[in-house]
Amino acid sequence: MVQNNTATSVPRTILAPVWKQRLRTAWRITSSVVVTLFGLLALTFFIGRLLPIDPVISIIGDQADQATYDAVFKKLGLDQPLYIQFYRYISDVARFDFGTAIFSGQLVIEDIKRVFPATVELSTIGLLFGALLGVPMGVFEAVYRNTLFDHFVRLFGLIGYSAPIFWLGLMGLIVFYGWLGWVGGPGQVDSYYIGIVDAVTGSILIDAAMADEWEIFWNAINHIIMPGLLLGFIAMAYIARMTRSFMLEQLNQEYIVTARVKGLSNTRVIWSHAFPNITVPLITVLALSYGLLLEGAVLTETVFAWPGFGQYLTNALLIGDMNAVVACTLLIGIIFISLNLLSDLFYRILDPRTK
Repeated sequence: MVQNNTATSVPRTILAPVWKQRLRTAWRITSSVVVTLFGLLALTFFIGRLLPIDPVISIIGDQADQATYDAVFKKLGLDQPLYIQFYRYISDVARFDFGTAIFSGQLVIEDIKRVFPATVELSTIGLLFGALLGVPMGVFEAVYRNTLFDHFVRLFGLIGYSAPIFWLGLMGLIVFYGWLGWVGGPGQVDSYYIGIVDAVTGSILIDAAMADEWEIFWNAINHIIMPGLLLGFIAMAYIARMTRSFMLEQLNQEYIVTARVKGLSNTRVIWSHAFPNITVPLITVLALSYGLLLEGAVLTETVFAWPGFGQYLTNALLIGDMNAVVACTLLIGIIFISLNLLSDLFYRILDPRTK
């Protein structure tokens, strides 16, 4: 009796190329990440070697004698060949060992754990403001293109692109804090609230809510509104412009004309047909905006005395703390790589053409 293997052989012939394609995709993504990380490690390593800052002088000061200088120079491994220094650098990074920060006297990784949640908190508030305002504004710009509303929003966004962020921050403090008193001043909370709430997560809003300290929570809200709106204004300008561009492309497609010919309402055509088709590229825009906010919070945190990652990096640059500078630079690069991977993942989930 001859068995019919057609039913079992067909799925194998279909599934084999699928698994091969998935393996190739996984290998391509993995190799791309590895090469990018290696290039980032090499870049941060040579930044630390090429900058005109002597790491030994930064540690012992310029009044130390030659014997002390030579001892510290050898202890840091700077007497070794460059390839050995690079190997040790990669080994230290793999163990999250970035050395000791001159500014605080603590391990750099511990400092980053302490200050980074405050920057994430501020950038998240900024992205929420930027997305909630920028996306609908971009959609309505495309719908009512070349109208007074479109020109006004584009001019508004141009200010967000062009005006220096430190100037906007200073003007915001002078007007809304100094003159009107509508928002809180520099810092996360008023000075008499500092230290009352234990830093469990590093986010003052979450920690105050967890400790049931609602007075401190609302005081923190009052302080974060101004820098959050400022970052949100910058993100909104970019998000609105990109959303407008994506929507204009969709509104000129034939399926939109067909939907309108069938008698669908303008609201349904825009939000049920055109807008879902821009969600995939819009996710990439939001991810890049979030990375830019995390990176661009340096000046904002300096102006508003926000105890976050940006202010920490600024202080490290001012005193020539290369351990902290290199670690911060590496962290910014890893953030962008992670956000790009995350956006690619959402691409594959939401876009049926990638399945």
